[in-house]
Amino acid sequence: MPFRYFVKQLLLPPGILLLLLALAWWLRRSRPRLAGFCFALGLGGFWLMSLPVVVQWSAKALEREPALGLDEWATLSQRADAIVVLGSGRERGDLAWGADQPTGVGLERQRYAARLAKASGLPILTSGGLHYGTPPTEAKLMADSLLDDFGVTVRWQEGRSRTTWENAQFSAQVLLPQGIKRVVVVTQAWHMPRAAWSFKQAGFEVVPAPVGFWAWTMPGRWAAGCRSSSRSGNPGSC
Repeated sequence: MPFRYFVKQLLLPPGILLLLLALAWWLRRSRPRLAGFCFALGLGGFWLMSLPVVVQWSAKALEREPALGLDEWATLSQRADAIVVLGSGRERGDLAWGADQPTGVGLERQRYAARLAKASGLPILTSGGLHYGTPPTEAKLMADSLLDDFGVTVRWQEGRSRTTWENAQFSAQVLLPQGIKRVVVVTQAWHMPRAAWSFKQAGFEVVPAPVGFWAWTMPGRWAAGCRSSSRSGNPGSC
């Protein structure tokens, strides 16, 4: 599993850009023109990724599912039978807690799922397997946190999945035999298109419940950051 995660990160930005720069260095003598091209692509890619407008444009391209309206929360039970919260990794050996903890992204998903569950009365399934083969599963970490931090009991834990596709397939093995075919899927807005597609392929009717929108909050985040830095006398962080 560690090798699989390493390859995944290497083939996605910014890993692929680092590969281009490494290739440029390796080819600098034998193929100088190709090396220059790889160097320009790698360096240009890092420059583009640093621009707020590019981040916002990329987020808009991915965040295609709209947020649930507040007036929809209480009526979710008419559209779905359960809420599925997808895992997002974990913080290993957090010294403040003395044990592994859900990530900040995971806590954002859990908080939203807890609010939806309290408003609608729908039961929750947490989905996420082991990382590096070390227990507990993401599903258990989220279930414990939902109970301890948000006062919501999780009915099902799916603790075998390692990918979004497996989140959907293994959740189907738990829920479909119980007649649960309509699910509210909670994950990040940028991740929702892939998650919703995976759950539909597994046989579910999906109600998307995205959180953590970037595209529509980027200007405010950057403006807030600049205001904070100007108060602190550190304009270099804008």
